[in-house]
Amino acid sequence: MASANTSWSEDNFSCSICLDVFSNPVTTPCGHNFCRTCITKFWDEQVQYKCPVCNKIFDIRPDLQVNTLLSELATPFRKSLQANEQPCVEPAEVPCDVCTGTQLKAVKSCLVCFTSYCQTHLDPHHRAAGLKKHRLVEPMDRLEDRMCKKHHQILELFCKTEQVCVCQFCTEGDHRSHPVVPLKEEYEVKMAQLGKIEAEVQQMIQERKLKIEEIKATVERSKSDADREIADGGQIINALICCVEKCRDDFNQTVNEKLKSTEKQAVGLIKELEQEIEDLTNRRSEVKPLSHTIDHLHFFQDFRSLKDPPHTRDWTTLEVRPPSYVGTLRRSLDQLEETLNMEMNKLCGAAELKRVQQYEVDVTLDPDTAHPALILSEDGKQVHDGGVVKKLPGNPKRFEQKVFVLRMQSFSSGRIYIEFQVKKKTSWRLGVARESIDRKCRIIVTPKMGYWTLYFSKDGLVFNGDPDIVLPLRAELQKVAVFVDYDEGVVSFYDVEARVHIYSAAGCTFTEPLYPILCPGCCNDGKNSAPLIISPVNQTD
Repeated sequence: MASANTSWSEDNFSCSICLDVFSNPVTTPCGHNFCRTCITKFWDEQVQYKCPVCNKIFDIRPDLQVNTLLSELATPFRKSLQANEQPCVEPAEVPCDVCTGTQLKAVKSCLVCFTSYCQTHLDPHHRAAGLKKHRLVEPMDRLEDRMCKKHHQILELFCKTEQVCVCQFCTEGDHRSHPVVPLKEEYEVKMAQLGKIEAEVQQMIQERKLKIEEIKATVERSKSDADREIADGGQIINALICCVEKCRDDFNQTVNEKLKSTEKQAVGLIKELEQEIEDLTNRRSEVKPLSHTIDHLHFFQDFRSLKDPPHTRDWTTLEVRPPSYVGTLRRSLDQLEETLNMEMNKLCGAAELKRVQQYEVDVTLDPDTAHPALILSEDGKQVHDGGVVKKLPGNPKRFEQKVFVLRMQSFSSGRIYIEFQVKKKTSWRLGVARESIDRKCRIIVTPKMGYWTLYFSKDGLVFNGDPDIVLPLRAELQKVAVFVDYDEGVVSFYDVEARVHIYSAAGCTFTEPLYPILCPGCCNDGKNSAPLIISPVNQTD
């Protein structure tokens, strides 16, 4: 067989009609060559039979003969061009396992040979009788992993029982009683599950991104809070420094005034002594000449003319005592301590109150918890003792021994702030209680029993503890606020009108939901009939 002349170009083997390499070339009587298909189609569309190259007209349609030599020369040239035109394998495609050097893209995979072929290397499977029986499929990578190791068949089924891929022969053996489905079907099921998982993961990612933003926002808010705290704290500390400086100045003034008083006394006494010295000197001047007189008559005559002696003080017991400073500093410091406490309570209380008011919560009293003697307003914002114990249906939530009532909603995290009007009341109790408190028996109201409350009566103001903590009462209370930081374990009370801090219970351990708790106190023959009122917060600068 002739071989292709590698020095010839594609033009030497091109049909002048299709401009491609000859396929089954034939020759016309005028000696020109064309693809059989091309010249046949060309003449089918013409009225006259002529040569497309030289335009020679034939009376009858020529009988075309195959140009054997040209066909043998064009065939290897066409195959060479086809091989060059085959695409190289891309990263996501299956490569030909036979190609050496540059690997071409596989067009088929053989399940008998366990090999993937490009178009050129696949040709024997189309020509050889033995290879034609091989099973060809779309290109697959890692063919050995796709075959059953036991039966050497493709894994095209999925066993639901053992969750593994199997071949057809496996379903007739070890997996005979197991439910199996086509691999594609299970693939679609798993892909749907993956889609759901991906959506869930995406949701989790989004939630965590939001959490990051939340944390960042918290940090920024904390920075702002810190700046405000530093500014407020600086003002308060400066005010306290002024108090200390005033105390120092007052102390210095007290010491200096004592010194000046001693100096003034000394100056007066010295002046008086100097005057007496002058008077006595004059007296001596008068007496001295008389003491030298020897004439008795003249002596008595002159002696009678002497003036009375000057008045003088008895200086033997008189002394100037240095001032005593004992206790001066202590009294100044005691006064400073009292002043600082008042100022700190005033300044810090006002700053704290302004800060905690932002945690105001809406409070509505729960009638199901109210003691039968209590009367609640329709809006659930006021309560007072009606003086008569009503007969009410049994309710496990209701207080039966203590005239208490709870807020409808509990809380188990975060912070809450509530203000109560206590004006014109002679007794009351405010605070929070845990959910599990005993509501049927008389119990001691202490943190140990689940109560953190402030109690007011004619005997004064106390925080109910074990023992009770008596608190100073500077003026009649009008409004009292309760602030709770559940996470930090703090319960604080404030005098809203005076804008001062009353008391804080810190280090509390909360392990269950808390409820704001109120006790308006007994009516006491109308002396304590004023209601205990939940007031809206009126924030002021």
